Amino acid sequence: QVQLVESGGGSVQAGGSLRLSCAASGNIFSINAMGWYRQAPGKQRDLVATITSGGSTNYADSVKGRFTISRDNAKNTVDLQMNSLKPEDTAVYYCKAEAFNRIYSRLYWGQGTQVTVSS
Repeated sequence: QVQLVESGGGSVQAGGSLRLSCAASGNIFSINAMGWYRQAPGKQRDLVATITSGGSTNYADSVKGRFTISRDNAKNTVDLQMNSLKPEDTAVYYCKAEAFNRIYSRLYWGQGTQVTVSS
């Protein structure tokens, strides 16, 4: 089993910054893609950013130029640096990882961390 634990959420005013972190632990041989998703009240969960083990990144158009995803493969961690935050960034942010345990790959989700941006 694999556990993902997020940290770093909170409340900030528009224009401010937050950094989210996610650490994966458990029965892990390797992790392929890691990413961040978010879900606002009454809306579906949407992709924010993803990063492969090789460092290739993908961002939602709404966060390009403001958010930066990074990872440490040795520590099985992924971070999301969020700058120039807007009220519409308010959501619960979830970490996701595709982990391989030498037998099979599975997708895992963290429990989510709240980000609130006030105007």
